[in-house]
Amino acid sequence: MSAIRNWLGAHGVMLFGLLVLAYLCTPIVVVVLMSFNDPASRLGYDFDGFTLDNWTSICDPYQMCSSVGKSIQIGLMATGLATLLGSLMAFAMVRHHFRGRSTSNVLIFLPMASPEIVLGSSLLALFVNAGFAGQLGFWTIFIAHVMFCLSFVVITVKARLAGLDPRLEQAAADLYATEWQTFWRVTFPLVVPGIVAAALLSFSLSFDDFIITNLTSGQTVTFPMYVWGAAQRGVPMQVNVIGTIMFVLALSMVVGGSVLRRVREAPARG
Repeated sequence: MSAIRNWLGAHGVMLFGLLVLAYLCTPIVVVVLMSFNDPASRLGYDFDGFTLDNWTSICDPYQMCSSVGKSIQIGLMATGLATLLGSLMAFAMVRHHFRGRSTSNVLIFLPMASPEIVLGSSLLALFVNAGFAGQLGFWTIFIAHVMFCLSFVVITVKARLAGLDPRLEQAAADLYATEWQTFWRVTFPLVVPGIVAAALLSFSLSFDDFIITNLTSGQTVTFPMYVWGAAQRGVPMQVNVIGTIMFVLALSMVVGGSVLRRVREAPARG
């Protein structure tokens, strides 16, 4: 018993972490597995047989690929604008003191703290009162996604800026670098990881959003809305293929970024 107790004391934290990681990865494993499923019925979700047909006929289900394309297009556009505006706002709120700064911090945090149904209903009321009741669609979704992604970008970039060592910029100034040279050669490269993380988070939130999109979409169908509608008739297995592809792309970007960072740090260590 003492040997088991000592082993658990030495490895208990790691074992618990592995169990939590396995629990978190279980849904992903199910999605990957179901992407190769040949179901006996669309109404069931049992693994009835192995097939590659789901991967060779991704766009066979009606309107699925077009909905994925709309989600990607909206996600990229919303991510680009939200990242640009949010990064500028983060720099302004961290580096400058102005009247209403504390109030601005609270207002930035509100969209993150508000339930999505409240934010979506408010945006729908805004669009209707602005005369866009009959024009809900791609652009209203885009505006809505920019609005809720903006808060996440500001918070993420602010955290990165707050962790920067001000002595690095002071050293650049001591070496007679101008403000623009200091920004582009010192500050911006150090902030880039935070900006990239904010952009990836924004795209993930935009691509995944259903509640706000459903309230502001009109007749436009994004991928989450397609899955919700298809669930009433039986979800096609190609949905799992799209999920697997998105997971592999996200994992590749994270692993690639980690490998690239280590490659860049290797000469400095040597």
